[in-house]
Amino acid sequence: MEKAELKFLRITYSHTHAGAYALILAEKKGDRRLPIIIGGVEAQAIAIQVENIKPARPLTHDLFKNLADKLDIRLKEVIINDLVEGIFHAKLVLEQNGTEVEVDARSSDAIALALRFACPIFTFEFIMSAAGLKVEEGEEEPEGQGKPADKPERQEKRGMKGASLDDLREMLTEALANEDYELASKLRDELKRREGTN
Repeated sequence: MEKAELKFLRITYSHTHAGAYALILAEKKGDRRLPIIIGGVEAQAIAIQVENIKPARPLTHDLFKNLADKLDIRLKEVIINDLVEGIFHAKLVLEQNGTEVEVDARSSDAIALALRFACPIFTFEFIMSAAGLKVEEGEEEPEGQGKPADKPERQEKRGMKGASLDDLREMLTEALANEDYELASKLRDELKRREGTN
C-alpha cells in the first residue's frame, strides 16, 4: 500500500468531545487534515515537546527516547496503519544494528515519540479517504480549529493579560508543579512577550 507522509499541525480543544483534544495532522503533499481525538494527558505529552518545555525529570516518552538512544535504537518512522471503529492504530518502525522491528502503539504515543525522534509520520490512503478532511482555502480547520474551540483559550489569555508579572511568575511555578505544561507554555510566552516590551 502506498504511504502518505503527514506532518504535525497543532493540538486544539475538541468541540465535539468534551474534555478532549484534537491532534491535527496534515498531508505533506495535499490539502487534507487528519484529526485524531486524544485525552488531556496525551495532549500534554505532545504539547511539552512542541513547546520545547523541559520537565525537571524525564516523562515517559522522554524516558523511552533516552533508553533508545543508550541502546542505539532508532525510530525510523511512525505509521498510522489502521482505523477500527473510529480508533486509530499505529506502529513504530524501530531499527537496531541493522535489524528492523515493528511495535504496536497508540496513535497519540506514536506521534509524541515521532516528535521527539524527529522521524517521519505516515498513513495509508484508505485512512485518509475514511477520516481525512479536505480544507478549502479560507475555510476553518477541521475539528475545533475555528472560533468555538478558541474561546476557552481567549478567555485564559484575557486572565493572563490582567495579571502582573509577579502573578504570572507565580502562576508559571504552580503550573510546572502541577505538571500542566500546556498552561506553563502559555504563561511563559506571555512573560516573554511582556519582558520583551519593557
